[in-house]
Order: sequence, then structure tokens, then C-alpha cells
Amino acid sequence: QVQLVESGGGLVQAGGSLRLSCAASGSIVSINRMGWYRQAPGKQRELVASIVTSDTTNYADSVKGRFTISRDNAKNTVYLQMNSLKSEDTATYYCNVGVVVLSPYRYLEVWGQGTLVTVSS
Repeated sequence: QVQLVESGGGLVQAGGSLRLSCAASGSIVSINRMGWYRQAPGKQRELVASIVTSDTTNYADSVKGRFTISRDNAKNTVYLQMNSLKSEDTATYYCNVGVVVLSPYRYLEVWGQGTLVTVSS
């Protein structure tokens, strides 16, 4: 009913930048919270950043000052600008959105398929 399409992952050298995008589509009435999580091999999935409004954002301590989350409500899209990347940022990044849908009218949390970010040192 709701699909998330992620893009922007890839291989980058330490100190470089990448921008992730996640576009939501489907029977969407409204989107509340949007966020990015990541999971490195052998580790638990962790929150990277989330956004409700431009004034309501939350970041993991490990990415503060380096990553910026933003959203384009007209496009139902959330972005993650990642600068000064480190090898420890290597992980699969997942988009997560809280969305109200039609038929039936309800709130869902939806996950993207994941996009791999590899930072070489």
C-alpha cells in the first residue's frame, strides 16, 4: 500500500560525502515522522536521524555535525546528507516513515529495502 524507494548509497573514501534519498508513494494521507537507521554487519540496527519538521530533528551522537536530515513534503521524500564520512559509517541504511493511509484509514510504520554505504579508509 505504501512503497519506499531508497537511493544514493555507494562506495566513498573517508572524508567524502553521500546523499541518500527515500521517496514514499501509495495511498498516503499524511506522513508524520521520517527517519534513517543503519545496520552494520554483526551489529543491531540503530537510529541515525529522524525528522518531523525542520525544527524537530534528532541525531545519533556519532553523526551530529556531520549528517543532516531534511524532507520535501511535496515529494514525500526524506534526505540524509552525509559529510566527513568515516569507515565506521559503513552500514546498510534504511529509511523508515510513519504514514497515515487510506482504506482502511490507519497509521503504519514502513521500512525501505536498504541501501549500502561503504566508506573506505
